[in-house]
Amino acid sequence: MSGNPYPLGLRLAGRRVVVVGGGAVATRRVPALLDAGAHVFLVAPELTPALRAHADAGRLHWAPRRFAPDDLDGAWLVQVAVDDPLAAASVSAAAAERRIFCVRADDRAAATAWTPAVTRHGPVTVAVLGGGDPRRAMAVRDAVRGLLDVRTGPLSTPAAQEGTPPRARAGRVALVGAGPGDPELITVRGWRLLTEADVVVADRLVPGLLLDELRADVELVDASKIPYGPSRAQEEINRILVDRALAGKVVVRLKGGDPYVFGRGGEELLACAAAGVPVTVVPGVTSSIAAPAVAGIPVTHRGVAHEFTVVSGHVAPDSPASLVRWDALAGLRGTLVVLMGLKNLAAITATLVAHGRPAQTPAAVVQEATTGAQRVLRSTLGAVAADVVAAGLRPPAVVVLGDVVEALSASTG
Repeated sequence: MSGNPYPLGLRLAGRRVVVVGGGAVATRRVPALLDAGAHVFLVAPELTPALRAHADAGRLHWAPRRFAPDDLDGAWLVQVAVDDPLAAASVSAAAAERRIFCVRADDRAAATAWTPAVTRHGPVTVAVLGGGDPRRAMAVRDAVRGLLDVRTGPLSTPAAQEGTPPRARAGRVALVGAGPGDPELITVRGWRLLTEADVVVADRLVPGLLLDELRADVELVDASKIPYGPSRAQEEINRILVDRALAGKVVVRLKGGDPYVFGRGGEELLACAAAGVPVTVVPGVTSSIAAPAVAGIPVTHRGVAHEFTVVSGHVAPDSPASLVRWDALAGLRGTLVVLMGLKNLAAITATLVAHGRPAQTPAAVVQEATTGAQRVLRSTLGAVAADVVAAGLRPPAVVVLGDVVEALSASTG
């Protein structure tokens, strides 16, 4: 069949969408479906860590097996994210029998629907179809995004220069902070480097919609680190960065928050420097400040707190591996922000109280800050650990301790 595609904006909220495959392509496509409010049913024997995190958090339903035709019963759309043509064709056939539109990552010509190149700017979503040429679609998309960004005006990116020959360049690495969760909180420079990337090495806490906007030919490496679960060794991540850069690729190491705030960015920079690979560091909005802010908590406030301290709680206070002087922190009067501390929260709070921090010190926990799943719990130092368990809060979450938790409510009283 021939003819131009008919553009539509699908309203998928509350509707069943089936995704077949649990690899890199699905990792890129699922966040946009979740953002649209779809009930995502994912069928795959194995998942990437990023997709497993969505499943564990209850954002999607995962069937850990191969596709069966009746998986499409009641579905409005199916996305095939596997590279096996026979398996993909079987999904297409089942979709055609049920008159369900089918997107195919392996064969655009065999699909009944295409995913456009997308950019989002507040309430505006721009979707571009390039007549089957994804590079053309990306070029137009990037030009439109530049025009929408009123802060900087049009952005000139390599993808926007349609028809130019491949760049002759030396490889390089950019350590980019993606911010605390909202995809619009990445910096303009960070987004520009993403449009130039040949390889993106992404962590679990990276906003998924940023991955949905990558060029189709970008290699996506899922370096997700699920807390206390499976992880890719840091040495392997370093090797990937160096190897791809030495092969002449532009590599973006995309991290949640800021690369240097408990992000191991320093280790990655040292590995690249040892191999002679140039590195650009793009700071990101750290959740240590952003999470309290979106919960209405300033980390400093005139007359309340003249200092704030950010500490990692991933190692228990009584562990020989801990580098934190919890006794000294207990004596501070300012704000204490604890990242990665939910597992050890009971031990952390007990230690602070034991060393003199009052049990009635105001406390707050902000889960998945700046996202649609954000939750805020307010308590006290002595009760917050039990309250977190009772409320069922889960990582990622930021713990804030200090009088600033009540500063704005007291000021506006």
